[in-house]
Amino acid sequence: MGMFLYNLLLPLAFVFFLPELIVKYRNRGGWKTTFGERFARFAPERIVELKEYAGAVWIHAVSVGETVVALGMIRRYQELYPDTKFVISTTTTTGQELARNKCPENTAVIFCPIDFYWMVRRTFNLIKPSLLVIFETELWPNLLACANRKKVPCILVNGRMSDHSAKGYRRFRCFFGGLLKRFSLISVQTQADAERFLAVCPTAAVEVFGNMKFDQPVPENIADPGLSECFGTGDFTVLLAASTHPGEEEVVVKSFIELQRDFPDLRLVLVPRHAERGADIAEMLERYQMSYSRRSLGNVPAEPVQVLLADTTGEMFKFIKFSDIVIMGKSLAGHDEGHNLIEPALLDKPIVTGAVLRNFRFILQVLCDAQAVVTVSEDSDLTNRLNRLIADREFRQELGKRAGDAIRCHRGATERTVRALESRRTVR
Repeated sequence: MGMFLYNLLLPLAFVFFLPELIVKYRNRGGWKTTFGERFARFAPERIVELKEYAGAVWIHAVSVGETVVALGMIRRYQELYPDTKFVISTTTTTGQELARNKCPENTAVIFCPIDFYWMVRRTFNLIKPSLLVIFETELWPNLLACANRKKVPCILVNGRMSDHSAKGYRRFRCFFGGLLKRFSLISVQTQADAERFLAVCPTAAVEVFGNMKFDQPVPENIADPGLSECFGTGDFTVLLAASTHPGEEEVVVKSFIELQRDFPDLRLVLVPRHAERGADIAEMLERYQMSYSRRSLGNVPAEPVQVLLADTTGEMFKFIKFSDIVIMGKSLAGHDEGHNLIEPALLDKPIVTGAVLRNFRFILQVLCDAQAVVTVSEDSDLTNRLNRLIADREFRQELGKRAGDAIRCHRGATERTVRALESRRTVR
């Protein structure tokens, strides 16, 4: 009954969300050439290419963050089982571009079809996967149903479930419980995540494997993003606001203006989570009369500026590497879901974030236990929290080192996951 209602309502929901999909496609950067694959439309040359991947492990990741972890898992998988082929799918154009630029050998990259059964079935018939691996909480009913009908094992990896999501899933457990039963294995990040999944479906095959994001490698030879082209020469302290969401840029800029009175050599880099918001952020910077450079335009400013607006994608590690302090977004201005704190920690950077991160609670707790993070309870506290970090170089370097050490202690989830996947794979 649940699947019947889902497929009955799906066309209506698709029509409702179609304008948003079009706006995102138009405004967001990334790879768009093969976007027709979202509708299971594959060019003839792509069909020939993908037929060579029959029997591959199909890995689905949504956007950039999941894709980074998925690519790391594929590399470890190939180290342990070199002959395995992979197809990795993404939903977003930015995730697609990253996957195409970074995917290892024996890996094809496609867009995941929209969850209409005939679109999913056509993609399945083309790939003929031996295993379907889904990252985190992408519960697409027809994708799972098609895999089950074709007797392809489904595994959810790096699973997590926030308190907010858990309430919704429990409310409709008669539907979502059935979806969770379709997985041969649900590997989750923490014991709390396991309890939330089991509250929805007590018979689900849930195991705690840890968080694969802890295993994320640091890229070698990270390129200099050229901050001196924007800020000029000098011994600047660079403050990075990473993966920011609406409202957060203004909070950071207000704090930056206050701090510059005492620290005139302070400079700011803003990296919005969604690059298409660049024009709105630029308008805000102009209201505050900030001198800035907008990276997406590719222009080197005629004179040094105070702020770099990095409205591009795929460059986060560069900016983290060449910054002195990192503010992680989706944690200020009323946001409390958070973003991945692991990347700056792996680069031994001091981290500032909101005090409540609903989606990254365990990672935040790891850093708090190690006294390796600065938390902000109210937006008005941000300036005070930043003041000591800017003034005391030794303090921020020690904070960053503690963060890196704390994260490196939790490695190992990727290998555990890979061995579990291989043991359940249907070799064809």
